[in-house]
Formats: sequence, structure tokens, C-alpha cells
Amino acid sequence: MLNPYLTFNGNTRAVFDFYREVFGGDFESYETFANAPAEMNIDTAHHDKIMHVSLPISDSVLMGSDYVPGCGPPLVEGNNFSISITPRDRAEADRLFGRLAEGGQVGMPLGETFWGSYFGMTRDKFGVNWMLNLPLQQG
Repeated sequence: MLNPYLTFNGNTRAVFDFYREVFGGDFESYETFANAPAEMNIDTAHHDKIMHVSLPISDSVLMGSDYVPGCGPPLVEGNNFSISITPRDRAEADRLFGRLAEGGQVGMPLGETFWGSYFGMTRDKFGVNWMLNLPLQQG
């Protein structure tokens, strides 16, 4: 499943409230940086920003977050989106991530996360941002 992931400069809450009004439905997840583990060292000035939000739309999920320095590449309008994919298993995640990272730039190596997924981020050689997210109970 491919899902777009949008990143904004502090207005994710307003953006996703608007999309929820347009498309209907309820948020699947809605977390602020206040919920981040202490080891992420998120400045308290960013605690009210959105760390992750997801809104099911038809057979897809629109996801997003606010940019916080140190969490992903610097935000530049035009690069504020990623394509998120949910692989079938770890082997597929490893294969896809390895291929997408060839000639590109790894933003976060694949690994187990505090939210219970096997996750990684990379920008491919064409400048497209990818996120691979495999919930651990599946993999």
C-alpha cells in the first residue's frame, strides 16, 4: 500500500483539520512531539507540533507531520512530501529500502522504533523521499 506523507512548517494541525472536513472520517493517529521519547531530545518549544497524524481516505491513508529540526531533512517547499509504503515483511522492507537508497541518501536507517514498527527513510537518486513502515506484529 502506498500512502502520501506530507510535512509542514508548523501548520499540520490546520491542514489535517481541513482535509478531515473535506474527506470526512476520523484520525487513525494523532500524536504531538510532547509524546516523543526523552532520547529524541525534542525542545519543549516544539511539543505542541504534530509528530504524526493519519487520516484514512478511501483505500489509502494520508499522513503528515510538522517539521522539527533534527527530525528529518530540512524542510524546503517542494520536498515536503514522502511516499510511505508498508512492505509485506522484513525481507521485502530490506530489499526495497536497499534498492531505493542506491545512489540516494539515507535519512534514517531501517530499524525498530518506539512506535512498534520496522521503519526507515531514504531519498532516492531522483530526489523522491520514501518511508518504509512495517508494523512489528506483521514482520
